[in-house]
Amino acid sequence: MIKNALFLALFLTKSIVLSAQATYTYTLPPKLEDGWATQSLASQKIDSTRFHLFFNQLETSKHKMHSMLVIKNNQLVLEEYFGKNNRSQQHDLRSTTKSITAILMGIAIDKGFVENVNDSLSKYIEQPVPKKNLDPRKDAITIKHLLTMSTGFDCNDWDPKSKGQEDKIYRKSNWLQYFVDLPMINTPGEVATYCTMGQIMAVEIISRASGMPIDRFADTYLFKPLGIDNLSWGHTSNKKVITSGKRLYMTSRDLAKIGQLVLNEGNWKGNQLVSKNWIQEATTPKTKITGRDYGYLWWNLPFQLNNKKITLKVATGNGGQYIFIYPEEQLVMVFTGGAYNSPDSKLPFAVVQDVVLASLELEE
Repeated sequence: MIKNALFLALFLTKSIVLSAQATYTYTLPPKLEDGWATQSLASQKIDSTRFHLFFNQLETSKHKMHSMLVIKNNQLVLEEYFGKNNRSQQHDLRSTTKSITAILMGIAIDKGFVENVNDSLSKYIEQPVPKKNLDPRKDAITIKHLLTMSTGFDCNDWDPKSKGQEDKIYRKSNWLQYFVDLPMINTPGEVATYCTMGQIMAVEIISRASGMPIDRFADTYLFKPLGIDNLSWGHTSNKKVITSGKRLYMTSRDLAKIGQLVLNEGNWKGNQLVSKNWIQEATTPKTKITGRDYGYLWWNLPFQLNNKKITLKVATGNGGQYIFIYPEEQLVMVFTGGAYNSPDSKLPFAVVQDVVLASLELEE
């Protein structure tokens, strides 16, 4: 993150030199019939100076950002698309889908399809059952362990030697069977490692408990109430992918609705779509992954504001798909991008720190 902040500082320094050739003009986001109210940056006490510097430099630099949106006090105040990207385009959310899964699990519990986050997998997943690496600790794995990536399985997407690394599983014919057959290397709940298959199993539980495929469940209880209809489910694998393993493709404006829903603790325009308690629980740290606080498929990550350490609730996805939420300032920031498996995907962290947060005009 520091490296990217330094990179952005160089961006801004260069931009001052290029200011005479500046072409960026801030435009108020249009008010559409999609549920968003729009206002200007200035109306929400956000200084636009750094935005102009950054976007001017972005226009003359090679980058893979697709979009950037800022919402303050429920008002969409910034909406920018880059290259051939536009507001009606669906973006592959990659692992940002995980954070949406956490919301869907909360809805499944609210609706009574799932009884408790501490229920064991076997209560909802009768098949498949482990056939290899039999271990009594597998009986102790709960939904909570799936959501906190602390099942104890040898499953670490960030370790190419891990037997449960996601690219290895994508080559298997039966993902769920392969997952439950993985060896245990930790007691459930003790250690968290980034494991996509845990989230896929959580989706499978929602589908089996509700009797609905995840796309229909999500559409019924989350997307339709949010006014979201321009979306799809898919995957980059060339092989046939199980429904629970598919990822979401959504527009930037609709992704921002997810962030606003979390900021509003489950409420969207007076409708409580998921319980306040669940949102608070899901976005509160439960464990750590590589030293960073992790809740139920949501990160809590540190930033600086006026030399003070603050914490943002963050959903992340490979390539530059992000939701950043700063509750104290009623702020949501959304990014999409195409910098897959590249450090360039981390540029939004620096933009949040050195452009957005640095531009807030805070009251003394």
